[in-house]
Amino acid sequence: MKRAIPAVISAATALTLVLGGCGGGDEPVDPNAPVTITLAGWSLASTPEFKTLADGFKATHPNVTVELKEYAPGNDYDTQMITDLAAGTAPDVYVMKNLKNFYTYQSGGQLLDVSDATTDLGSSPALASYQVDGKAYAVPYRQDSWVLYYNKDLFAKAKVPLPDGSWTWDDYTDAAKRLHTGLKGAGSNATGAYQHTFQSTVQGFALAQTPNADLLSGDFGFLKPYYERSLDLQASGAQPTFGTAKTNKLTYQAQFGKQQSAMLLMGTWYVATLLNQRKSGDADKFQWGMAPAPQFDKSTTGTSATPVTFGDPTGLGINPKISKSKAAVAKDFLKYAAGPEAGKALAGIGITPAQATDAVTASLFGLDGVPQDELSKFAYAKHTIKPENPVSKHTAGLQNLLNETHSTILSDSKGVDAALSEAQTRAKNEVLNQ
Repeated sequence: MKRAIPAVISAATALTLVLGGCGGGDEPVDPNAPVTITLAGWSLASTPEFKTLADGFKATHPNVTVELKEYAPGNDYDTQMITDLAAGTAPDVYVMKNLKNFYTYQSGGQLLDVSDATTDLGSSPALASYQVDGKAYAVPYRQDSWVLYYNKDLFAKAKVPLPDGSWTWDDYTDAAKRLHTGLKGAGSNATGAYQHTFQSTVQGFALAQTPNADLLSGDFGFLKPYYERSLDLQASGAQPTFGTAKTNKLTYQAQFGKQQSAMLLMGTWYVATLLNQRKSGDADKFQWGMAPAPQFDKSTTGTSATPVTFGDPTGLGINPKISKSKAAVAKDFLKYAAGPEAGKALAGIGITPAQATDAVTASLFGLDGVPQDELSKFAYAKHTIKPENPVSKHTAGLQNLLNETHSTILSDSKGVDAALSEAQTRAKNEVLNQ
């Protein structure tokens, strides 16, 4: 792989990243001495996975404390992390929320070679995403997939049949509209669906499901039908508009958890959040379920088929400025986080670990509050997952550009054809020629 910094990172920042990549002390190593390593996380109050990993590692390594450092959620996480890495103030271990910026971190010299921490991980596709020239620069500890969450109580109130695993996007659109009408008739203000402002909610599915779609080709025509359906749902009132969600800072957790919308397309990480918020009172208690995400066509629908969805692995890497005395401990932490014991612990709080086994599925569905119907188990366990962010020097630049296109289209600032045509021109001139 050729090393280059994507266009989205300024030359000054890129230089800082590269220069900042060297470091590490030379302290003597005492394996029994107390050690503290720091770990980046976000939204610690509602995202229990980081504490779960820290506590689990402490149980088998009593002399090691994993101290959490909280970062901003969403896209701001990477912005803040890149700044801290350049400034030399980043934690010892940090999370790659998805694959979008892995190339930036790795090519910028901001990830330690952790190949010796991956010997027990086999040749999983998730690990392959983090390998460059035969070396691994991160380990996967989560592998989420996107599914359809639905509120059974609101479906009943609207008198709309529940999802059965056979839905294409046309079926989903029809159900959202019927839910909107039915709920309104029943005196409810809930909408049929909520589509969060993430570009993933449209582009992730379009890229994963459309035959021959290729993000790196610069041809974005595959996005058109997915945006046309979103605009149709907005215009019908079946889901809040993009502008409403942005202006009122709507959260998907509140929209679904407080029963403001009957359906939500989101990653499986939301299971843990929903369970946690039901306990804290930040979410209502109601009957809910999971179904496969709507499909491109009927060929991948039904429980005898394998639905197609998307999801990047979530990985852990080590700051190369970590001292030598802590580097071995940090690698042990990565081994633990990507291994079976951490997998059980993560499943025990509703998180999908990178190594999803039948035991993991059984553990997650044994949690209080998780639906027990067969379709939910099918949606969670069986699917083809395609990456949202194929690893490339162009990925971050293209995704940043397409995020602007996403806002332009859903805010009705420009028509779908014109916006996609502009995106293709910009991709060719601003990213793909770099």
